[in-house]
Amino acid sequence: MEVGTYLEELVGRAKRDEILRDRILATGQCPQPLAAFCAICREQGFPLWEMDLIGAGEEFYAAMKRSTNGGGENSPELVGEDDFYSWVMAELKG
Repeated sequence: MEVGTYLEELVGRAKRDEILRDRILATGQCPQPLAAFCAICREQGFPLWEMDLIGAGEEFYAAMKRSTNGGGENSPELVGEDDFYSWVMAELKG
């Protein structure tokens, strides 16, 4: 399974389970929020580590940039996020 698929499933669970949602949102206050978030992911059965999220986010952003900008040196800059953790937090706050 891909990281994005794991995160979509986790967000779905958290939207149905207020305790899980609150635990995930509380990771934003932790000294190491990404580590705390990934620990919850693993508790929920999703084998995710910090580097998995970072790498997947960078790959996603690079693919989007190539698709949108053609990938050339002179392509206009694509402004965007490569941070899946922030995406999850935004989904659960909204």
